[in-house]
Amino acid sequence: MTETLQEIEKKVLQGIRLSREDGIALYKCNDLAWLGYLADIVRKRISGDYVYYNVNRHVNLTNICAARCKFCAFGRDSDSSGAYALTKKEVLDMIEKSAKDPDLRNLHIVSGLHPDWPFEYYVDIIRSIKERFPKLHLKGFTGVEITHFAKISGKSIRQVLKELIDAGIEAMPGGGAEILSDRVRDALCPKKATAEEWMEVAQTAHELGIKTNASMLYGHIETIEERIDHLIRLRDLQDKTNGFQTFICFPFHPENTELESEISRTNVWDDLKTMAISRLMLDNFKNIKAYWVMLTLPIAQLALGFGANDIDGTIKEERIMHAAGAKSSKALTQEKLVETIKQSGRIAAECDCNFNIIRLL
Repeated sequence: MTETLQEIEKKVLQGIRLSREDGIALYKCNDLAWLGYLADIVRKRISGDYVYYNVNRHVNLTNICAARCKFCAFGRDSDSSGAYALTKKEVLDMIEKSAKDPDLRNLHIVSGLHPDWPFEYYVDIIRSIKERFPKLHLKGFTGVEITHFAKISGKSIRQVLKELIDAGIEAMPGGGAEILSDRVRDALCPKKATAEEWMEVAQTAHELGIKTNASMLYGHIETIEERIDHLIRLRDLQDKTNGFQTFICFPFHPENTELESEISRTNVWDDLKTMAISRLMLDNFKNIKAYWVMLTLPIAQLALGFGANDIDGTIKEERIMHAAGAKSSKALTQEKLVETIKQSGRIAAECDCNFNIIRLL
């Protein structure tokens, strides 16, 4: 082991924050067992032996999107084959069917940036869901969507968030962060929120009392340095607001995207390394998610030994990642998730969208 890695290990064991240079050095290290060892120490110190999951349903209102990012296989033009836009009745009927499950407690609502829908449509949808299903916790709309709502309504980000909170939003997902680099975003997603806009939404939500998630989409055109810079930007904001609940590593799936011929799917080595390094760099995040939809369940289970303590939920019909070729199931039973967690020797903690524990299994 090099002197640099020995110094990093000392820092981790003593609870000293890692630097940008430390993060880059960790990515250059191929001792995966050692990275997992350190990440697991930090995981246990920060979050204990609970692994969080929730019984949830994803609701994607539309795949019609004005942004049309190069890495996205979900978005469509309005006249494209497979384009759809749900009416309020269709949304409520969909949730009604899922709500027959007495354990369903969470809705995760994200969509494309529809070019014609007014902001009022989204507010009405949230208010209608909350009125009809008052016991369900609503986690809705990424920072990219919030920025879009502000632009189409002429309202400020703060005003948009306040209206959605009043309608029933209780937490926000972490999507849309991708890589918080102007270079990357200009090349891959120039028509949606900038890095600064995404960060502004997160900070404003935290100031208004709404907890959000954070994410990183890796394995496309970004550099290792940009990955580390991304993590540090999130860490700096967390120092300021303490409003992030969990961090999600999204490995890029190139199938059916504009980058399909240029980029291959990340390998397991990179996935586990990124999970461990995220846990080591994000010392002020309580939770690190192993998102089984993107990783597959076996790799997500393995990631529980590389710093992760959150495995997402039952989901019930995930669309966005599967459009890009994700090979995992579109839903899991609660029993399967609990079994997966227990096989890792950890405690399964069912929670709501704000990580309040409902029961331990």
